[in-house]
Amino acid sequence: MQTACQAVQHQKGRRQYNKLRNLLKDPRHDCTVFANEFHQHCYLPREKGESMEKWQTRNIYNAAAWYHNHCLGQMPVVMVTEDEDAIRQYGNETEGVFVISFKNYLDNFWPDLKAAHELFDSIVQARRERESESQENHGKEYPEHLPVEVLEAGIKSGRYLQGALNVNKHRAQLEAFVRFQGFGSKDTELQSDILIYGTKARNRAIHGDVVVVELLPVHEWKGRTVALCENETEDKAPADTTGDPMPTGKVVGIIQKNWRDYVVTFPSKEESQSQGRNAQKVLVTPWDYRIPKIRISTQQAEALQEYRVVVRIDSWESTSLYPNGHFVRVLGRIGDLEGEIAAILVENSICAAPFSEIQMSEMPVSSPKNPWKVSPEEVKKRLDLRDTHLIFSIDPKGCEDVDDALSVRTLPNGNLELGVHIADVTHFVAANSYTDVEARARATTYYLADRRYDMLPSVLSADLCSLLSGVDRYAVSVLWELEKESFETLRVQYSRTLIRSAYKLEYETAQGLLDGDTSVVADILELQGLDEGARQEKLAELVWAISKLTDIARHVRAKRDRCGALELEGIEIRVQLDDKRNIHDLIPKQPLEVHETVAECMILANHWVAKRISEDFPHQALLRQHPPPRQEFFTELRECASAKGFSIDTRSNKALAESLDRANDPSDPIVNKLLRSMATHAMSNALYFSTGSCPEEQFHHYGLALEKYTHFTSPIRRYADIIVHRLLMAATLRGAPGDVKDNIISNKDLEELCRHINNRNRAAQRAQKQSTELFQCMYFRDRSAESDERCVADGVIYSIRTNGVLVFVPRYGIKGAAYVKNKEGLVISCQGAGSCQWKPGSLHRSQHKITSTTTTGDSMTLSLFDHITVRILVQSSRCHAETIKLEIIRNAPHHTADTEAAQRSFHVVKSDLVKEVSQSAEEAQRAQDRARAEVMDEESREFCQTKGPSLYQLLEEIRELALLDVTEDIRT
Repeated sequence: MQTACQAVQHQKGRRQYNKLRNLLKDPRHDCTVFANEFHQHCYLPREKGESMEKWQTRNIYNAAAWYHNHCLGQMPVVMVTEDEDAIRQYGNETEGVFVISFKNYLDNFWPDLKAAHELFDSIVQARRERESESQENHGKEYPEHLPVEVLEAGIKSGRYLQGALNVNKHRAQLEAFVRFQGFGSKDTELQSDILIYGTKARNRAIHGDVVVVELLPVHEWKGRTVALCENETEDKAPADTTGDPMPTGKVVGIIQKNWRDYVVTFPSKEESQSQGRNAQKVLVTPWDYRIPKIRISTQQAEALQEYRVVVRIDSWESTSLYPNGHFVRVLGRIGDLEGEIAAILVENSICAAPFSEIQMSEMPVSSPKNPWKVSPEEVKKRLDLRDTHLIFSIDPKGCEDVDDALSVRTLPNGNLELGVHIADVTHFVAANSYTDVEARARATTYYLADRRYDMLPSVLSADLCSLLSGVDRYAVSVLWELEKESFETLRVQYSRTLIRSAYKLEYETAQGLLDGDTSVVADILELQGLDEGARQEKLAELVWAISKLTDIARHVRAKRDRCGALELEGIEIRVQLDDKRNIHDLIPKQPLEVHETVAECMILANHWVAKRISEDFPHQALLRQHPPPRQEFFTELRECASAKGFSIDTRSNKALAESLDRANDPSDPIVNKLLRSMATHAMSNALYFSTGSCPEEQFHHYGLALEKYTHFTSPIRRYADIIVHRLLMAATLRGAPGDVKDNIISNKDLEELCRHINNRNRAAQRAQKQSTELFQCMYFRDRSAESDERCVADGVIYSIRTNGVLVFVPRYGIKGAAYVKNKEGLVISCQGAGSCQWKPGSLHRSQHKITSTTTTGDSMTLSLFDHITVRILVQSSRCHAETIKLEIIRNAPHHTADTEAAQRSFHVVKSDLVKEVSQSAEEAQRAQDRARAEVMDEESREFCQTKGPSLYQLLEEIRELALLDVTEDIRT
C-alpha cells in the first residue's frame, strides 16, 4: 500500500524505504503496490493537529476496509501494526479486517512456522536489550556522528572526504583505509588512501560502509604496518614495524551502512564463563576478521557453541563498545565441509537456492522422449549456417556449458571469413521474465572448488544454449571478411543464426592437431565410425581450419601488442570440477597456443560488438573499462625487479609490457611469473559501466590496449553478456518486427545494474578463492606435517617484511607467510643446507633481503626470489576460516628424487586434494545420516513430518521480506 511505504520512509529513513521498494519491484515476490492516496474512496485528508503517524494509520485502515468490501468480503484482509492504540481502535471495527500485531499474525496465521517465531523473538529481544542499554549507559564510548547536512556541506567545501571503509583483515583492530571517491581529481593533493588508525577513529563504521573522514594534523599521521602479523586481535603495533607516515584521519559520519548477514561463532564454554553474569547477552565472533564482535541476546548460546550461525546487526549506539544484533539461523557444524561452504556463500551474499517452479515453467521442454527442435518460424528469421560453415568448439575437458564456437572458410573472392558464434540465450530468456529477474539478481555463475551455482537453469546452460556437436542451435554470430594475406578486416556482419557444430574439441586435442600429432585423432568422437577416406578428408579440413584460426589470432595479438597489450600472470590456481566434484580442468602455468587462439577470437568479437553498440547507443551501452593503475601501486614491483637487475617502466601499458618481457631470468622462469603476478595485483579492477556515465576518453581498456571493450561471448554464465546481446540485437534489427528496442535500459538504470554486476563479480572471485583455500586447508589438516612428504615443498620468496618473508609455493599455487622471528623473540638459524632452528638473536632488514644473526654469531640471509624449503602447516581457528602457514625448514631449494615426475604429478596432486576431501566429507555425512535415520523415521510416524529439505528456502523468502530494521538511521 502506498501509504504504508511512505510510513516506512517517514519512520525508518530512506535506506529502509529503498529496500522495501526494491523488494516490491522484484516480480519474484508477486507484490503489487496499491496507490491508495490517489483513490477517491481510500484517501482521507489529514486533520488539523493530527500527527503524521496517526494519519497514515487511519489511511491504511480505511484502504484495507475498502478493499475488503471491494472483494465482497470473500477474503480476509490483515493489517499488521505495532501501534497498540490502532489495534484497540480498529481491531473489532470491521468484520473480516484483522488489525493485529506481528506476533499475533504469526501465532494465528503461521503457528507451525517455528523458525520464523524464533527469528521474531530474537529481533524483539534485541530491541529490548538495546532500549535497556540506552537507559542504563550514559557514558559515550564513541563520538556522535555529525548530521547529514553538516557532512554534505563539509564534503562540498573540501573539509571532509567521502569513501568506502576497507579494514585490513591482518590488523583488524588497528588498520582500516578509505579510498575516497573522486580520487585523482585536480582539487586534491592527496596521492594515497587515508589510514584510519584504531577502532576509536573508526567510530562504529563497519567494513564496507561509505564513510565521511576528517584528516588529522600532519604531526598525528601514522604509517601502515609492514610486519607479518599472527595475532589479529592485537590493538597496538610496535613502533619499528610501521612504514612512512601517510595521510591519517577519523570517521565523523556514515553516509551509507552496507550491513549484511554475518557468519559468527558462539564462544566456547570457557569463554562464556568469562563473559559475565548476563548469560542471555552473548558476544559472538564473526567469521570475517574485519567485522567487530556482535552482541546478541539468545537463550541458545550453549546449544550453538559448535555451529556456524548467521546474525544481523541492528544498531551500534555511541554508548556501546560493540554493535547489537540478532540471531537468524544455523548453517552447520564448525569444520564440516557443507557448513564451511555455506559460510562462504553467506559471507559473499550468494544465493544457492534452486530455481523456482515459476522460473522452470518458462523453460522449453527438452527430454529424451520429447527432444527440443528448432521452430520453422525461427529458421526463416535467421541466417542458416548449418550447411555452409564448418563450425566447431574448443573447450576444457568435460565442459558442459559450451557458449562459443568458431569457424573460418575461404570466400569465393579468395578472402577469408572468420566467424565467432555465441549461444543465443536471449531467445529463451525474455527481458523481465522470472528467469531474467533471477539471472539479473545472480549476475554470474559462481564457481567453487568442488561445485558451481548456475546463473541459468541447466536446461539452458547445459543443453539448449550449449553449442554441442551434431545438434541444431540458435546463435548470435559475428562474421568478418578478412584480406587473405594481411588478415585486415574488410567487412563485419552481426546476425542471428542457426548453426550445427561439427566438432566438440578439447584444448589438448586441438593443440595436438595444430602440432601434427595424429595420435589425438582417436579422441575426436565425431570422426569415429567413418571409412578411412572420409575420415582423412574431414581431418584435413579441420586441421586447416585450426591452423588458419591460429594464424589470424597471431596477427590480432601482434596488433594489440603493438598498442601495449599486457600479458599478466595469475599465480593462484583456478580449478573447475565435474558433477562428481573432481577437477576436470586447471588453467596451466604455460598455456597452450590454442588457448591464445580461442581467447583472441573472443577478444576480437567483444571489441567489435562494443564498437557497434556504443555507436548506436552512445549513452546507454554496457561496456567494460580497465582504468590505468596508480603509479604508487607499482613501487613493490619495481623494487623486486631491481633485486634481479631488471628495470620496470610503468609509464604506459606498452612500456610495462615491453619491460616485463625483458625481465626474464633464463635460469629461473618463476621470476618472470612472480613479476607478472605483482603487476596484476597493482592493476585497477576492470569494471562494467554505462557509456552515459563517463566521458569517452575513459572507455579505454588498459590491459587489452583497446579503445572499447565489452563482454558478449559468455551469456550462459554472465548477465552482462545478456544485456549486450539485447543491445546488439536492437542495434542490428532496426526496422524489424518485435520489441527488441523496448528492452533497452536507460542510462540511470544501466548504471545501477553495472554496480550490482561488478559487486557480484567480486563476490564470485572471493568465493572461488575462499573455497579453494578451504580445500587446501582440509587436505593438509589431516596429514602429518612432520612425516608426510607432500607437506614439504619448494618455495620462492617474493616479499620481505620486518619479521619474515612472503613465499609462493608453485606446486600447490599457495602464497603464505613464513616467519624469521617468532613471538618469543627468537630468530631462525639455518646452517648450510641443514635444518633450521629458533635461537636468540636479532634481525636486519634491507630492501631486497633480511638477515638473522644469532647471539653466537651465526647468520642467515634470505633474499628476494631465493628458493627455500618450507613445511606446509594449517593454522586452526575455531571462529574463523583455517589458513595455510609456512615454516622454513631449510635455506635451500627443495629437490625430489625425480623433479620432472613431481612436475608431471602436479595436476594429479591437486585432483587428489579435492577428491579426498570430498570423499571424506561424504563418508562423514553418510555416517551422521545413518545415526539419525531411526530418529527421523520415528518423528515422521509420530508427527507426519516430511523428509524433504528444511525450512531454509521458506526462511530465505522471509529474510528478503524482513523489513523490520531497528536502526534509527536518518542519514541515508
